Amino acid sequence: MARTSTTRIGVAIDIPQPWGHELTRRRAEAGDPQAAYTPAHVTLLGPTEVSTAALPAIEKHLDTVATGQEPFAIHLRGTGTFRPITEVVFVTLAVGISECELLAEAIAAAEGVHRDSRFPYHPHVTVAQDVSAEALDAVFDDLAEFEARFDVPAFTLFSHDLSAAGDGPWQRRRDYPLGVPRRSSPVL
Repeated sequence: MARTSTTRIGVAIDIPQPWGHELTRRRAEAGDPQAAYTPAHVTLLGPTEVSTAALPAIEKHLDTVATGQEPFAIHLRGTGTFRPITEVVFVTLAVGISECELLAEAIAAAEGVHRDSRFPYHPHVTVAQDVSAEALDAVFDDLAEFEARFDVPAFTLFSHDLSAAGDGPWQRRRDYPLGVPRRSSPVL
């Protein structure tokens, strides 16, 4: 029996500079090892294993999703936590929640994508995870007054090589501009 080739994908909205750098730096200072591999972002589809053969259909689906969503604004403000359920501290979205929820739902509907549904989707920017309680408390307090506003012109498909030993950086696979139909070759 042949083994199906798989890859791990994720879909996210990048946090632009200077805020992305600031949040990633703070995550690293908390001791979170994922800071080295995962820049600050809002997850639309968390790490998901898919068949490599399904990637073209998934990418086509993402084109359709992106075309159907107009650019929107995100306003990040303050901190939140999933404790005691999971040891996570995050920066909250004050504006842009509904748009992220709609995108996440549409993205997860792609054939071949099976989203982990242990927890309901809640858009946020993780700034500390699986670190000491003291580090979680410090990040929660340090970023309580954090605020950023920016426009979201696109989301990004990332992939992660499952054959690599251990964790490594996510690779940007493709950006999907919002509200912009893909141009096909002109008909002559």
